[in-house]
Amino acid sequence: MEYDYIIIGSGFGGSVSALRLSEKGYKVLVIEKGKWYEAKDFPKTNWNFRKWLWIPFLRFFGIMKLSVFKHIAIISGTGVGGGSLVYANTLPTPKSAFFNSGSWKDLKDWESELKPYYDEALRMLGATKNPELFDGDLGLQKVAENLDIKKKFAPTRVAVFFGKPGQTQKDPYFNGQGPERSGCNFCGACMTGCRHNAKNTLDKNYLYFAQKNGAEILAENEVYDVQPVATKDDSQGYNVFLKSSTKLFSKRKTLKTKGVIFSGGVLGTVKLLLKLKKKSLPNLSDKLGEDIRSNNETLVSVTGLDKDKNYSKGVAIGSILDTDENSHLEICRYGEGSDAWKLAHLPYVTGSNVVSRLFKIFIKLLKHPIDYFKIYFVNGWAKNTVVLLFMQTLDSTLKFKRNALGQMTSTVSSGKAPTPFIPESIKLVKAYRKAINGVSTSFSLETLAGIPSTAHILGGAVMGKNPSSGVIDKDNKVFNYQNLYVIDGAMISANPGVNPSLSITAIAEHAMHQIPAKK
Repeated sequence: MEYDYIIIGSGFGGSVSALRLSEKGYKVLVIEKGKWYEAKDFPKTNWNFRKWLWIPFLRFFGIMKLSVFKHIAIISGTGVGGGSLVYANTLPTPKSAFFNSGSWKDLKDWESELKPYYDEALRMLGATKNPELFDGDLGLQKVAENLDIKKKFAPTRVAVFFGKPGQTQKDPYFNGQGPERSGCNFCGACMTGCRHNAKNTLDKNYLYFAQKNGAEILAENEVYDVQPVATKDDSQGYNVFLKSSTKLFSKRKTLKTKGVIFSGGVLGTVKLLLKLKKKSLPNLSDKLGEDIRSNNETLVSVTGLDKDKNYSKGVAIGSILDTDENSHLEICRYGEGSDAWKLAHLPYVTGSNVVSRLFKIFIKLLKHPIDYFKIYFVNGWAKNTVVLLFMQTLDSTLKFKRNALGQMTSTVSSGKAPTPFIPESIKLVKAYRKAINGVSTSFSLETLAGIPSTAHILGGAVMGKNPSSGVIDKDNKVFNYQNLYVIDGAMISANPGVNPSLSITAIAEHAMHQIPAKK
């Protein structure tokens, strides 16, 4: 069977592409490595590792993947709907600096060019202001008051349906043409998969209507090669080779398509393109794998000691605090009972080397044994803990490349190496800990190895004027090949400094607008 377009990945870029191309009359296939999850399939808590984590070696086929590199640890999503299954729903628009920096800054007046596409993305994703603040948010509000920046605190704009909690009603977004929805009950479990049909994941908007238009979705399959059809050029299309991503033994398939859209996220798209550059697509730009960004993030957990609080209540991220021109802080929560993260946490300390940090951990445990005993063995971690997500627009970049074993590795490209020990972040952790009478912990990798964590890995196939400055052009077309596109987080060509899902969606809308309807 031949397709007009095969889309590799079903996240924000792939879902937008599927809908808009199917609307224009093209025959579309979406290939997704992860499983197809319905509301009832999501884990009740993150102790259900098989449904929460993606570790095929252990036969875990869940919705979240953790990838560790020398310079950074990355959390990403798998499954039909990609990152929308595990992200925290927030849809902020970046500040002007994003549109006027990076490799894409001179290609267009991006801020004005993309405005209508941001508006359309907000409409499609059902964006609305979080209507209610809970204990974790009130703690952040108290930090704002204590730092005398109360006006910089605000509820988040999120992709959640706030109808009557738990009550199902007809589609509220698309004139009744979409799926039924249920009102959010503020259980806090957005990032382990919404079991209550309130989160506006991509299977409820873009992918839903793409399927109505005839687009096909093939889950549990992974593309391992893309080859131009053997002609003098690639005008006759491509052969796409795929295999099962969940079965140990299965028959491999080959499909033919006129065009390919790479939408597997940075970890999927960049890894695959680096492999293809070795043989199948040798004319890919040498910029491939460069300009990898992480929003300069830190993730630190603070566990409250007051028994009358419930920090799991609310949406995953219900409020935000702009702490200065370049930085902001959000509080993240997990649903009550999702306490598995505590297994990966150590007391939060900072220091220039691992020896000093280990010594500080020992001292903390010695001084506060009862507090840490409660965190690890007595109190419910999720009910009593918030994760402080700190982000900056300040720029530094990494480079990904493939080693002799075919695995991606990281090196520092420009600026300083990412670090979890950012002075502004350290100050805010102390302020929040004081505001809620809490104890702070962080991921073991940050404490032991100084490797920061991020859920927002971006770049690697950025825009440029030509192949010497980018991998794709201003319309997301891959340089040196016909009808190849990159439309996912890998295309992001500057540091947004905020959760990037809305920007990926808007830029994808822009790219699809440039493709004419099928004749």
